[in-house]
Amino acid sequence: MNKPMEQQTARPAHISQAEWDTRVTLAACYRLVNHYGWTDMIYTHISARVPGKEEHFLINPLGWMYDEVCASNLVKIDLDGRNVDGTNTRVNQAGFVIHSAVHSARPDVQCVIHTHSPAGMAVSMLKCGLQPLSQHAQFFYGAVAYHGYEGIALDTDERSRLVADLGDKPVMILHNHGLLVTGETIPAAFSSLFTLERACLAQMMAMNTNQELVYPPESVSIKTRKQASGPATSLSLAEWPALLRLVDRIDPSYKN
Repeated sequence: MNKPMEQQTARPAHISQAEWDTRVTLAACYRLVNHYGWTDMIYTHISARVPGKEEHFLINPLGWMYDEVCASNLVKIDLDGRNVDGTNTRVNQAGFVIHSAVHSARPDVQCVIHTHSPAGMAVSMLKCGLQPLSQHAQFFYGAVAYHGYEGIALDTDERSRLVADLGDKPVMILHNHGLLVTGETIPAAFSSLFTLERACLAQMMAMNTNQELVYPPESVSIKTRKQASGPATSLSLAEWPALLRLVDRIDPSYKN
């Protein structure tokens, strides 16, 4: 059942318009990930750089479900994990380690999403990783990084190995763990996550049939990857308004 419409909270005077817009967009992304069922209770994270403050990023507060995240309760921290928004709100250490690693090493990345979805975890357990089987998987052909499991990501020294393994790739599969996607914008990161999640789910469903699988020729995989990464086919700008209408219908309180 849809929740009643709630009036959007006015932007606090100490927050710039650019940061507030980022907060609202990031909160919408949290609600969409919740809607599609890719959450893990209060764990996993989505982060975004603060415009004009490249060394600061926004992340969810510890102990909040994704459907509770809104623009005003996102926490602003620096690359050393210090809270810089004037509150004492805590964040998850593992979230800080993973997200600060990517934000510090990849200035081209505005948004980082990390999930523990069943399909993503299942593919992360496969030695073969993501296979170029579905059209969705073709979009990531040659563009997937892998990082070996080192336990819960609580140790800051893992950050150097995370970024070394990620390199310049847009997505990474964390073995025995889950998925990580990056984006030059929040909508672009969500679009990549949606596609990658579908690719993982389709692969596991196909493998579970125990039937022989059809692999497209490598030349087709290369062609499809180029088609998917070209500016003419960057659909996140077209997708995002429709996704915002969806989350507005579900619960517009993310804007508060």
